[in-house]
Amino acid sequence: MTARKDSMIINSLVRQALTSAQEVMGDNGLAAVLKTCGLERFVGNFPPNNLAPAIQASQYAKFNEAIESFYGRGGKGILRRIGKASFQYGVREQSALLGVAGVALKLLPERQRIKFILNGLADALKKSNAEVNAWVDESGDRLAYIESTCAICHSRESATSICYLYVGSISEAVLWATGREFEVTETHCLAKGDEYCRFEVGEARA
Repeated sequence: MTARKDSMIINSLVRQALTSAQEVMGDNGLAAVLKTCGLERFVGNFPPNNLAPAIQASQYAKFNEAIESFYGRGGKGILRRIGKASFQYGVREQSALLGVAGVALKLLPERQRIKFILNGLADALKKSNAEVNAWVDESGDRLAYIESTCAICHSRESATSICYLYVGSISEAVLWATGREFEVTETHCLAKGDEYCRFEVGEARA
């Protein structure tokens, strides 16, 4: 596997991740995970909401891995819940960055709503870090969100896709945009040796 550049993640995104994890895991759970992955400096001391560099992508990946390990079989579900909480945080605290402030999505067809919010996720990441490469693929029957610089799985190797937090964020974003829950599947993952992480938005759940 070709080594990827270990880019920096800004304070505001780390704060978003920690706040969302705290909401799902509680203070003690978050503190235990942070100590496990070498980020104990953030215990009770979240970074400020600014654009200064906070941690490296590989450290963020270790944070995700530590959550998965801490909860064992339930770790995947916990990460998805943190992803959902992360998008909700973004709507509350960073609506301008996401491009969702004052948007009348109800006037658009459902597929256009999904495309809009997926582009909003990609644009928000690129605004916060010029090194991010993320885009939306609308060439097939299913819309897909793709990122070739995913920090969740940075420096990790796996036989299966592992970006559960991303799946949660995208699922919640599509729910927010459409009012319906859709199946989101990670079909490609950098940790598996793929060229990018790809998340397809499937059929709406009954």
